[in-house]
Amino acid sequence: MRHQRRRRTLGVVTAHRTAKLRNLVRALVLKKRIETTHAKAKETSALADKMVTIAKREGLHARRLLISKVRDPEIARILITQIAPLFKGREGGYTRVLRLGYRAGDGAQMALLEWTAVFEAPAKKAKKKKAAKPDEKTDEKTSVKESPKATAAKKESETPKQDEKKDSEKKGGFLGKLRKFLKGDEN
Repeated sequence: MRHQRRRRTLGVVTAHRTAKLRNLVRALVLKKRIETTHAKAKETSALADKMVTIAKREGLHARRLLISKVRDPEIARILITQIAPLFKGREGGYTRVLRLGYRAGDGAQMALLEWTAVFEAPAKKAKKKKAAKPDEKTDEKTSVKESPKATAAKKESETPKQDEKKDSEKKGGFLGKLRKFLKGDEN
């Protein structure tokens, strides 16, 4: 007999319910946090905890069980390699359900379902700055027309002007005037 084994039916037939819960577990594994209704979150939490318990065994049999339940070898791999090691010292309680409030459309209680372990955020790739290409044509023209001493003197005279321009840009505007006023450098 199966006394007191009743679970939430979520208003759908069994095949639809299992498919829905399976998809929610997939989303939880991939995204680490999902937002759904409270009833679905509670059911998905129970299923996800069972999947982690199986994944902690780590063998070929465990991998095949996960694939048969989740229907995706990639999700089974992620469960075994990334998620299960975080819960090695824990016996259950791998997910948490946080109530969010009520949905505006139909008033359903919404919840946030997430893993209890802390995952590292994926590192953002730094954008590579392109190196400024030296103007070979302008260098050749200046070397032909002017002597090397003249070009060196010209480069030296350009850098202080550029520095002054940068300083004036920084000290311009309201804050620049305020800075000058406080220092007593007002002209």
